[in-house]
Amino acid sequence: QVQLVESGGGLVQAGGSLRLSCAASGRTFNTYTLGWFRQAPGKEREFVASIRWSAGLTTYADSVRGRFTISRYNAGNTVYLQMNSLKPEDTAVYYCTAGRSGGTSRSDYPYWGQGTQVTVSS
Repeated sequence: QVQLVESGGGLVQAGGSLRLSCAASGRTFNTYTLGWFRQAPGKEREFVASIRWSAGLTTYADSVRGRFTISRYNAGNTVYLQMNSLKPEDTAVYYCTAGRSGGTSRSDYPYWGQGTQVTVSS
């Protein structure tokens, strides 16, 4: 049973930084892609970033490229999302996710965490 547990959300002023963590368990993730999606009130859940566990290859949404960095800590089965230069439009619930296909669609990821709230004030 795959479990994904997010932490690190909170309230930050525009221009500030936060680091989200996702502790993954229940599987060997060498053949998986782990990623982050976000969902703002009244909006669709959207892709943010992903990382192929074995190769470390990363993919970013255009809206966060250059501001966010996804990384992993192999030994701890943990994925991080470093978020810098945060904007009010980054306010959302952020979800950690895992899947084998490595795409940018929700349907590519069968496993999801419960989410962590990120609020950016102007």
